Amino acid sequence: MASAIYLLCAATALACALLVLRSYRVTRHRLLFWCGLCFAGMFLSNLLLIVDRLIVPQTDLSTVRLVSGLVALLPLLYGLVWEDE
Repeated sequence: MASAIYLLCAATALACALLVLRSYRVTRHRLLFWCGLCFAGMFLSNLLLIVDRLIVPQTDLSTVRLVSGLVALLPLLYGLVWEDE
């Protein structure tokens, strides 16, 4: 059951990233670009969760997962603080 939830979370983050980046390509609103990068990073973070919990459960990748989640939020933070339209 947990594996299905992890996969659905990763699929949702990937779908959001693709939809937001597609919208950015049409409208060229910079905030959409930063949001798309954030969702792409969250997708990678979810993939690391799948690897950590399901593929290699004997190793602890929690630090790597948390750092990747933080790095995923940085583009959105930059876009919210420095972009003005």
